[in-house]
Amino acid sequence: MGQALSSGSSQESELFNAVQVGDFETVEALLKREPNLVHHKTLYDRQSALHIAAANDQIEILAMLLEKSVNPDVVNRHKQTPLMLAAMHGKISCVKKLVEAGANILRFDSLHGRTCLHYAAYYGHSDCLQAILSAARSSPVAVSWGYARFVNIRDARGATPLHLAARQRRPGCVHILLDNGALVCASTGGYGCPGSTPLHLAARGGSLDCIRKLLAWGADRLQRDASGRIPYVVALKFKHRACAALLNPSSAEPLVWPAPLKFISELNEEAKSLLEQALMEANREREKNILKGTAYSLPSPSDSDSGLDDSISEASDTEVCCICFEQICTMEVQDCGHQMCAQCTLSLCCHNKPNPTNASLTPPVCPFCRSTIGRLVVAKIKTYDDADHDIGDVSSSKLRKLRKSRTFSEGSSSFKSLSAVGSFSKMSSRGSDRIAAENEWIDKP
Repeated sequence: MGQALSSGSSQESELFNAVQVGDFETVEALLKREPNLVHHKTLYDRQSALHIAAANDQIEILAMLLEKSVNPDVVNRHKQTPLMLAAMHGKISCVKKLVEAGANILRFDSLHGRTCLHYAAYYGHSDCLQAILSAARSSPVAVSWGYARFVNIRDARGATPLHLAARQRRPGCVHILLDNGALVCASTGGYGCPGSTPLHLAARGGSLDCIRKLLAWGADRLQRDASGRIPYVVALKFKHRACAALLNPSSAEPLVWPAPLKFISELNEEAKSLLEQALMEANREREKNILKGTAYSLPSPSDSDSGLDDSISEASDTEVCCICFEQICTMEVQDCGHQMCAQCTLSLCCHNKPNPTNASLTPPVCPFCRSTIGRLVVAKIKTYDDADHDIGDVSSSKLRKLRKSRTFSEGSSSFKSLSAVGSFSKMSSRGSDRIAAENEWIDKP
C-alpha cells in the first residue's frame, strides 16, 4: 500500500504492517492490548485496517475485524469502502465476506463517483462482478432501487459498468453485464467522447472480443456519438483496422442474440450456453469471410480444435439434426419433443432479425409440427442401441464434429429458409487482457 501505511504511532504502524502481510497473531495481540486501534486509520489516505485486509486478501484478519463490529462500509480519504478495494484488486473471498457482512453495494466514492460494480468491471474481475450482481438480486437493492437500474448504474461522468468494461478490453465482464441486462446502446455523459456507446469505446480500445460480444447482443453499428462518429470511424482513427472491418456498415450484419423472445429468457444455463456458443461460432464464420484475404485475418484454430475435420464415423452412432444433416441434436422443443441442433435452433430464432430494432416478439414455430415453441431444453439423444443419454454425457469433441460435405443451405429443401447460419467452426475464446489498473489516465478522452 506504500505511503498509505504511514501512521501516527508505532502501534498503528505495527498493526497496519501486520494486516498487510497477514500476521494474524500479531494483529490479534495488538488489538487485545489496545482495542481502539481497530478504529484507527493511516494519516494520508485514511485507510483502515479493514481496507488494508480487503486489498491484500487477508481473509482471516478481515473476518476477525468484522467480528469485532467494525463497520464494513468504513471509508477512506476518497470515500472508498473495503468492498470497492476488494473488487478493484480482484479479491473474491473478501468480496463475498464483505457482502455477507452487509456491505452496501450502492455506495459511491468521491474520486469518480463509482460503485463496487464499476470497480469490478473496470479492472476486469469477472468473478467479483458476478458475486456483486448475485448479491444485488437477493438484497434490498433489487426491491428499493431496481436490479436493472443497478446493473446500468452511472458514475460521475455518465459511464455504466458496461462502458468501463468495453473501454478496458474486458470481454468476460462485458458478457456478464450483457447477460444481466446491461443496456448495449447506452450513451455516456462526459466519459471518453460524450455520447459514446460501449461499441464506440470497444472500438477505441481495439478489443475484437468485446466488439463481437456487443454486436451479438444487438449493438448498433450506426449509432453516433456527440461528435457524429460511428464506431467504425473511431476504430479507424485509433488504427484498429481489424475492428473497423467488422464495424464497417457495409459488411454483413451479425446474428443477434434473440433476447426479446420470452422462452430465451427462461433457458436453463446449459441450454443457454449451447445456443450462445452456436451464435458466436456463426458470427465467427462471418468474421472470417469479412477478413479473408486481408492482413487482419483471425488466428488459426488452436490444437484443441484440430479435430474439426470430417469424422462421420465418430458421430454416426448419435442422432443427427434432420434440418442441416451436420450436427448432433442438442436442443429439444419441450412441448412436442422434436429435436434439432443448437445452430439450427438459433437460425430459427434469429431468422429475419438482423438487429434488435426490428426484432419480432412473435415466438418461432417448430419446423416439424408447426406448433409454437414455448420452451427449449437440452435434448436427450438416442444412440442406435436405443439407450437414452443426456447431452452432457456426450463428449464435447463429438458435439463439435462437422460434416464438411454439406452446408446448411444444402440441407432439406423444406428448411432452406432456415439456413441463415452457414457452416460453423469452433470459436477460440480469448482471455481478458489485463491493462494497467492503478492509474486513471486511460479514462481521459
